[in-house]
Amino acid sequence: MMMSVVSTVESVPRGTGTPAPSLYQRIRRVLTRDLLVTLALGQVLSLLVCAISLTSKYLADDFHANTPVFQSFLNYILLFLVYTTTLAVRQGEGNLLAILKQRWWKYMILGLIDIEANYLVLKAYQYTTLSSVQLLDCFVIPVVLLLSWFFLLVRYKAVHFVGAGLCLLGVGCMVGADFLLGRQQGLGEEKLFGDLLVLGGATLYGISNVCEEFIVKNLSRVEFLGMMGLFGSFFSGIQLAIMEHKELLKVPWDWQIGLLYVGFSAFMFGLYSFMPVVIKRTSATSVNLSLLTADLYCFFCGLFLFHYKFSGLYLLSFLIIILGLVLYSTSSTYVAQDPRVYKQFRNTGGQPATDQPPLSTGVLEPSVTYTSLGPEAGDELPVRVA
Repeated sequence: MMMSVVSTVESVPRGTGTPAPSLYQRIRRVLTRDLLVTLALGQVLSLLVCAISLTSKYLADDFHANTPVFQSFLNYILLFLVYTTTLAVRQGEGNLLAILKQRWWKYMILGLIDIEANYLVLKAYQYTTLSSVQLLDCFVIPVVLLLSWFFLLVRYKAVHFVGAGLCLLGVGCMVGADFLLGRQQGLGEEKLFGDLLVLGGATLYGISNVCEEFIVKNLSRVEFLGMMGLFGSFFSGIQLAIMEHKELLKVPWDWQIGLLYVGFSAFMFGLYSFMPVVIKRTSATSVNLSLLTADLYCFFCGLFLFHYKFSGLYLLSFLIIILGLVLYSTSSTYVAQDPRVYKQFRNTGGQPATDQPPLSTGVLEPSVTYTSLGPEAGDELPVRVA
């Protein structure tokens, strides 16, 4: 019987397989619908960041309203009114009180991290250059990669590092264009201090994003936003009363300033509400790579609003970043298997594994993504005979 199987397999003539796919077919295979949707969602987030930056620039430059804490406070209040109240009226384990009893101190720390990340980066513009902020803010990428590797157990392939490297190369190209055109506004006497503020803010952003990815993939998007609204509004309100109450009194209030504050709050609320949706579909790393195009969108808007000088390097930078995003998204990451879940997954008898104790109540089952598994020793290889 074995002889006939070998004979049948060897008798297949060579060159009778399917023809090699054309270039168009290969492009279609790479640019799938899911990939295009993922890229589009990331660019929506990037456009929201661009809108936030533009409204902040108008407030600071045209109306001399330097109130970063107050602007963040308005966003946290909106999150509180929408998502925290939603948790308050829920029943069961997803109720606000039940969540606070189990993990209030964790969300308190996360809320402080999120507040200070926003504050440090906004404060850095007073001490360092725009190009330094753009370049050093990319430090969030290696922070997210490392934290995802060690704490979320995400495993990357070589193509992911190449894609991330291309995105960072695109940012370098953008910064080079800024140098050539002399867009170095915001240089202060303490540039090193401003650079350290950016690095600190980028590190806190990375921690916040990785925690957000874990929460939205294992718990709930509404829970994350509700807790951010609760603790964010509380602590930013305290920081506002201590640090910015005099600045608020100096703001020349009129309908234009009010409209800018409303617009900033709406864009910020949209960013916070939509980002967990994209992170749940992709990852914190993919989202942060997508946000690298936000500075380019700000520049393109500045061509019409602030009469910036144009350079072809900006278009080249945009194309390099998009190419890096496509390359990063063409291959999926995977999560290292947990032994308990892995054993249950490999149990092909249809019955749950009984030699492992069940997970205790209240302990989250690890979120595991499996790649294709090869046959193990002892498994019989299926042979199809023509």
